[in-house]
Amino acid sequence: MEPAVKTTCPYCGVGCGVIAKTAADGGLTVQGDPDHPANFGRLCSKGSALAETVDLDGRLLHPEVHGKRVDWNTALDLVAETFSRTIATHGPDSVALYLSGQLLTEDYYVANKLMKGFIGSANVDTNSRLCMASSVAGHKRAFGADVVPGTYADLEQADLVVLVGSNLAWCHPVLYRRLAAAKAERPGMRVVLVDPRRTMTADLADLHLPIRADADIPLFTGLLAWLADHEAIDRHYVEAHTSGLDEALAAARSADLDEIAALTGLPHESIEDFYRLFTETERVVTAYSQGVNQSTQGTDKVGAIINCHLATGRIGRPGMGPFSVTGQPNAMGGREVGGLANTLAAHMEIERSDHRERMQRFWRSPMVAAQPGLKAVDMFRAVADGRIKALWIMATNPVDSLPQGRVIEDALKACPFVVVSDVLASTDTVRHAHVRLPAAAWGEKDGTVTNSERRVSRQRAFLPLPGEARPDWRIIRDVAARMGFARAFGYTSPFEIFAEHAALSAFENDGTRAFDMGHYADVDAPAFDRMEPFQWPRRHGASAAETRFFDNGGFFTPDRKGRFIAVRPAGVRRTGAERPFILNTGRIRDQWHTMTRTGKSQRLSQHLAEPYAEIHPLDARRLGIADADVVRVSAGEEGVLVRALLSARQSPGSIFVPMHWTDQYAASARINRLVHSLTDPISGQPASKHVPVAVEVFAAARHGFAVLRGRPSVLDAAYWALARCQDGWRVELAEDDADADGLNLARSLFGCAEGADILAYHDADAGQQRFAWFEGDRLMGALFLAPGPVAVSRAWAIDQLAASFELRNERLAVLAGRPHRGVPDRGATVCACFGVGANDIAAAVAAGCRTVAAVGQALQAGTNCGSCRAEIKGIINAHSLEAAE
Repeated sequence: MEPAVKTTCPYCGVGCGVIAKTAADGGLTVQGDPDHPANFGRLCSKGSALAETVDLDGRLLHPEVHGKRVDWNTALDLVAETFSRTIATHGPDSVALYLSGQLLTEDYYVANKLMKGFIGSANVDTNSRLCMASSVAGHKRAFGADVVPGTYADLEQADLVVLVGSNLAWCHPVLYRRLAAAKAERPGMRVVLVDPRRTMTADLADLHLPIRADADIPLFTGLLAWLADHEAIDRHYVEAHTSGLDEALAAARSADLDEIAALTGLPHESIEDFYRLFTETERVVTAYSQGVNQSTQGTDKVGAIINCHLATGRIGRPGMGPFSVTGQPNAMGGREVGGLANTLAAHMEIERSDHRERMQRFWRSPMVAAQPGLKAVDMFRAVADGRIKALWIMATNPVDSLPQGRVIEDALKACPFVVVSDVLASTDTVRHAHVRLPAAAWGEKDGTVTNSERRVSRQRAFLPLPGEARPDWRIIRDVAARMGFARAFGYTSPFEIFAEHAALSAFENDGTRAFDMGHYADVDAPAFDRMEPFQWPRRHGASAAETRFFDNGGFFTPDRKGRFIAVRPAGVRRTGAERPFILNTGRIRDQWHTMTRTGKSQRLSQHLAEPYAEIHPLDARRLGIADADVVRVSAGEEGVLVRALLSARQSPGSIFVPMHWTDQYAASARINRLVHSLTDPISGQPASKHVPVAVEVFAAARHGFAVLRGRPSVLDAAYWALARCQDGWRVELAEDDADADGLNLARSLFGCAEGADILAYHDADAGQQRFAWFEGDRLMGALFLAPGPVAVSRAWAIDQLAASFELRNERLAVLAGRPHRGVPDRGATVCACFGVGANDIAAAVAAGCRTVAAVGQALQAGTNCGSCRAEIKGIINAHSLEAAE
């Protein structure tokens, strides 16, 4: 066994510490780091499955130009020459870099330095624009700097936690567990959830406010007015440390409680209950995420929330403050180094000539970009219309993640020169690259990331670089050198980049800039390797400490006062007769972004194995949609096909569709194709939570389900969804042609020869067909066809791939589509961490387990990340209701 390596999880912005151990045979184990202050050993289902995602299947291992393998010199020469020629002919703004919160801070820093300081354009933006740009803009307006005031510990120390547009249980499970544990210890703690959906997080909430889409501003402007009317303003704090309250109050009072109720869709009683809780509780944290940020009003929503904390002085003290929960592992690190098109490195401002001059002196660069560059959506518009002629995309998949995905794809097809640095050889973006550069993946990279509470942690390499893959910083360095900038990019190791980054943060920083890591400006390689997680600011000579901001003022505005933002309450309506539903997009529990990593794990693919639309049963009944029907969700000519999931957790008139599925995993489920390109006018963040759509049943003539030992090379059906499973793959199908030959479909899925001996079953009256192919005593594939959704236990069918079939009657049982008597059927996976199914949990409840804790003791379900605890509770409650009838 190799020595254990402490590193950081590559998923969400919680920034959990993990310990990786590699065995002599190459086997890898990953566990939570009990000493890391973000997670104290806890991991979510995704983090727990990290060891299953580091194989080389599908990896891009060699540079390619126009689809042909080349050596690194050829590829790098072409990139540098093309960028240089394009700049010389069309100017610096004719090229662009599109980066990612998956990059390490050192990668980000070198890319930003090249673009803004040496190419001379600010056309460098990041996919973090899609998740937290409105928080950045909101912080800068109110605080004068992009600063998250508090720490994760505040969530545990608060007496009231308000979660706004944040499904913490599924999107940030470790923070959810910390909050749930604190609430269990202090039952007097209260949690309020503001979310149109009754998400799994709602099961922790004492009050759920199912607010209308984009109605957060009226709710919080109403709260500000209520605080003033009920003498809850902290006059001393406001007068000493803030400005603009009168204007903010005048704007807030433009709507009374009746109008707020009408705008939010909430009953008066619920609004008043929330307002009283906030008014009467001193220690309040308001944590918010994508439901706030991904809006055309995102920056104003952030301002409305911050206003309430400034007005009460509840900021910067234990258990108090507004808290932006970041989406990606290094979105914060990208903010620190100027990875956004409208910022400079080290939290300096691109609009300020003194900041530009300081940056130029520090870098000794020929120039610094003098004006903001194009933000993500506008950047790809410029690619589409020809203003940007050379584009370099790193560690992200914009064809699947940006709004209007088909437009993005068409833009890439038309762009004269597209470079993509990635770890995978096949994504919906990589396929359009002229040059493909193999990048290092998690486990192979070395550097730092910064989480949502400003905590910098090390990502350490514990795996060798495969093939010819290289770290992103090195690829950028080598291109910069070929463009004539070798002297400024002579880095040989990530610690040198980190040290420069830290030195820049302290350079001529007299305390007017919040971000300062000057303590690490002289870090050497051994010290960098030993570096423990720390929060910034960490000024030169300062000792490590947990830090909060603004408890005693000290804002970073010119007058050092926090600014109230005058926000008028208003609603947004986008639906109409042709598109009557509000589409909300987002994450699910066990998948991450476009599944380039999590899609490799069979364990993570079993909870929700296909794309779906969550629809309220009343809406479904009106539209003639039954549970598990395939439905078409459309916005004009664009449409996707997904499975209907009927749930009263969804608000009537709204649907939820996950963002994860791509052309690698489904026939037609790239939901970003439907998302409009509307953005917040200040932050440039797209509005992915409020899209008007239509929903209708897809007239499927035949449905299918298959389990296969190998990945099918051909999937020819109007609807299909593919997922890894134990020992193979699972496929869901729906066709509009009932007369297509089922045996031919089976052969194409199984990948077997025409003469292969396939067992078949056909029931003409029921319209059912079933096929199974065996080699030796192993099942190679089974296909079940039916007129409607296939009624076969998925968990049982998947288990058959691992079974041994020596006898013919055992093989015939596969065609029966159900287990032998006495053979257990786990049912649908509920707990991905331990592979526990719904039937397992129901059996435990029947045997006497009446609490989530009891089920956990019996089965381990819910004892790791805890994000399945709400579902376990639902099974317990359903069983109790059945027993009472």
